Amino acid sequence: MTTAPKERNSTILVPVFLPAVVVIVLMVIGTISNPKLAGEVFSDTLAYVTTSFGWFYMLAVALFLIFIVSVAFSRWGNTKLGPDHAEPEYDFKSWFAMLFSAGYGIALLFFGVAEPVLHYASPPAGAPETIDAAKQAMQIAYFHWGFHIWAIYGLVGLSLAYFAFRHGLPLAMRSTLYPLIGDRIHGWMGHTVDTFAILGTLFGIATTLGLSVAQINAGVNYLFPSVPVNTTFQVIAIAAITGLAIFSVVAGMDKGVKRLSMINIGLAIALLIFVFIVGPTIFILETFVENTGSYLSNIVERTFSLQAYTASDWIGNWTLFIFGWTIAWAPFVGLFIAKISRGRTIRQFVVGVMLVPTIFTFLWFSVFGDTALHLIMVEGYTSLIDEVQNDHAIALFKLYERLPLTAIVSFITVILIITFFVTSSDSGSLVIDSLASGGALQTPAWQRVFWATTEGVVAAVLLVAGGLGALQTASIVSALPFAIIMLIAMAGMWRALVIEQHHEASLQSHMQTHRQSGGSKQGPGVWKKRLASLVDFPSKEDVERFIHTTAYTSMERVKQELEDKGWPAEVTFDEHNWRAHIDVIKPGELEFIYEIRLRGYAMPAFAYPEMDRDPDGDEHYYRAEVFLRRGGQAYDVYSYDQQDIISDILDQFEKYLHFLHTSPGILPWQMEEHDDDLSKPEDEETHPEVDAGPEPDRRPATELR
Repeated sequence: MTTAPKERNSTILVPVFLPAVVVIVLMVIGTISNPKLAGEVFSDTLAYVTTSFGWFYMLAVALFLIFIVSVAFSRWGNTKLGPDHAEPEYDFKSWFAMLFSAGYGIALLFFGVAEPVLHYASPPAGAPETIDAAKQAMQIAYFHWGFHIWAIYGLVGLSLAYFAFRHGLPLAMRSTLYPLIGDRIHGWMGHTVDTFAILGTLFGIATTLGLSVAQINAGVNYLFPSVPVNTTFQVIAIAAITGLAIFSVVAGMDKGVKRLSMINIGLAIALLIFVFIVGPTIFILETFVENTGSYLSNIVERTFSLQAYTASDWIGNWTLFIFGWTIAWAPFVGLFIAKISRGRTIRQFVVGVMLVPTIFTFLWFSVFGDTALHLIMVEGYTSLIDEVQNDHAIALFKLYERLPLTAIVSFITVILIITFFVTSSDSGSLVIDSLASGGALQTPAWQRVFWATTEGVVAAVLLVAGGLGALQTASIVSALPFAIIMLIAMAGMWRALVIEQHHEASLQSHMQTHRQSGGSKQGPGVWKKRLASLVDFPSKEDVERFIHTTAYTSMERVKQELEDKGWPAEVTFDEHNWRAHIDVIKPGELEFIYEIRLRGYAMPAFAYPEMDRDPDGDEHYYRAEVFLRRGGQAYDVYSYDQQDIISDILDQFEKYLHFLHTSPGILPWQMEEHDDDLSKPEDEETHPEVDAGPEPDRRPATELR
């Protein structure tokens, strides 16, 4: 067991929780004890990591992008992140809003104006404040916040969703390593991986919160000049907004995070449209098209560019910081978008996670960044450069000075920054709490409150110790070990997908051969039963009676014969949820699971047209559907007799044996001591009248080794 006793109302996994808390406490105490020395250490550490490991960060991010795009457009792209019958839990609008808010909503507000202006004034190559510098500035901004960022998030999210929802492993970073280290993910190796994920996530969120309060401080000072811009105000702001985050995190995913995310995306789009309309609209459209083309044409060169022939710290202050910050955030954003992506295919996931946010990002930088460059280059607002160089956080508000409704738009922006702040904090708390609980999806509220508070404390301490430099160091350094973990996870997922492809090919080949030779279902009279199943719409009581009698009795007969042959088997019947289930376990091999389950559906329009129908679909029919380890098989056996059901069980059992025969060396995961750790997928939606109950006990991922 990995959870604390229920009477303690806790799901904490001590070997992960305790080391993470100890490291955080030591860091906080050390920083408070001597902030000046801590700031110097942060600065020296940042210089060492960027100088010695910059090449590693850039190469790793390039590999992440290549891998995730290759997987999406390969034959694996149609693989579901969940059972084969799974459907997405959230609609596209809610899904995009949540992943966008978690991903980098604050970053766009902070860097949307500041980064293009700063690159224009001080480009990494060439003369400053020229047309070439302007083009270069926008291409760099696109590169920093484009496909590479979402490839990092997407790789973590994809691997977590795949292993958790398709193979029943815990929703934790340790699960991505299962194909490579097997059961040891439940030992010190797995604990270490999750601990690093917690630390990386915490410091990544602390960096974001630090940037947020700096911009909030700048915005409030702009609206109310009597409010000073200093660390004291920013620490107070962290405390106040962390309090708001606690209210949201207690509310949970749907009530808290989802609603805030929808508010965030609504306000962000409203600001985008406003600046687009009142700004240089034609110029924005032209630069959007041109910059997108330049980004795509130069993406390979920029991906591997390290400025190796120049002595400059630009790459460390910008590209490595942003990529390191993103890698540090990857456990948080990846796990979060994994939790909301169950039921989508790999291709849908990758396209949704990478393409849609990237296009929105390009639009954002074109609207805000190119508007700022237009003001400087065409309208002579050159003082904006000095103001942004003096204080990055003030950039967006100084842009508003040259636009209508300055005070109103600035106030809305401050509100948006606060809601993004709260969303990041409560989303991060949910994720860190899940990691510290071994992948548990439901955790007590006090644990989430603890992590939300801890995030605020760490952000405040780092801000006091060294400002943005300390936050920057924490992100890049904590990202280093996690980048290594991500590379290992990438190799693990590749291995898992190769094995799954082999599994699919062997079963399809065997099934085709079986059909050509004449399967049992093709005998006399079966076609009549098949026709009856197509045009009849049985009641719930009829299907329940069928599962309880015909299906259950058929499984008992198969069980008896298997046991006579030395194959242990178990048949169960769930009277509450109306499921008949046979489980065949051969010691040292992957178990075989076959289940017949009650499923309810709204009556189709063509059924009984003479009846008065409620347009909302209050008439229902029911099916006895077959479910295997890999999920629902989408066929109904209600009209079968015992012989037909036995034949169907044997057909599936034969394919199972064929897979074992053609896949030597793939050993099962003996999970008896870890059954309580599993994050079992929830049942798919049926009609509300059907109490389908939990998924059958699928001991996960046995085909992954």
